[in-house]
Amino acid sequence: MKLVDLSFPSPAENLACDEALLDWCESGGGEEVLRFWASPEHFVVVGYANEVATEVNVAACEARGIPILRRCTGGGTVAQGPGCLNYALVLRIMADGPTRSISAANRFIMERNCVTIEALLGRRVEVCGQTDLAKDGLKFSGNSQRRRRKFLLFHGTFLLSFDLELMGKLLRMPSLQPDYRQSRSHEGFAANLNVPAAKVKAALRNSWAASGALSVSLGSEIAKLVEQKYSKPEWNLKF
Repeated sequence: MKLVDLSFPSPAENLACDEALLDWCESGGGEEVLRFWASPEHFVVVGYANEVATEVNVAACEARGIPILRRCTGGGTVAQGPGCLNYALVLRIMADGPTRSISAANRFIMERNCVTIEALLGRRVEVCGQTDLAKDGLKFSGNSQRRRRKFLLFHGTFLLSFDLELMGKLLRMPSLQPDYRQSRSHEGFAANLNVPAAKVKAALRNSWAASGALSVSLGSEIAKLVEQKYSKPEWNLKF
């Protein structure tokens, strides 16, 4: 598995990079990938099928100049920015292996990440809902998946030192909630790990045996996705 530690200045470029990596692997790149990135600016990102007006306080985002984007994977709506560490896994789909189905891949990846972060923290961590990681019932990582024929993209966020109060200002209460949330507010449901990003990266890199640089430049593919998709209201606000 190759390691890509690469952050771009804009949320659109960072989201496009995840999709470009999936496209490259699917088209014959052949390499599995672990990527890390962080955003220098705040933004809100909705899941592929989310309705923006239902999930996002649009007026609050506009007042603060915070962009609203849509990702290519499912799951719920989140606020991101400084204090968050994002990662993406692009894994090969194996008909008889742990990535054979959506549910099998969720279980395989989440269980490995859970064990990894539990060892890092030295305290109990749980997989909650379908693709959340939580400590003491408080969510610190949310994840989502997109599948192609040969490869899948599984990406998520770790809250390290994020402004949790900002979540409640930018996001509405989600239309779909896991049972363990128990209708808690955003800031009452989430928690920061308060661990340096470098330590989380090292733990995940070792867990997934990721090393070596990717021998391809995807700059033009990323720019194309930004221009044609992630910078367009037709994509970001289509629901």
